[in-house]
Amino acid sequence: MKKFLTSVLLIAGSVIGGLLVWRKVEADRTDDLWAEAEKASADLDAARTVQH
Repeated sequence: MKKFLTSVLLIAGSVIGGLLVWRKVEADRTDDLWAEAEKASADLDAARTVQH
């Protein structure tokens, strides 16, 4: 029974750790996409300013 409980806790800990890492990776990816979109918007604004 002790071996089973240890195995369950190990698997649960691994799953929780994996979820936390996944959330961090997704948050970083979202931030990168947001920064890229802001840069593209600034580039478009600069191009429009030059045209007028």
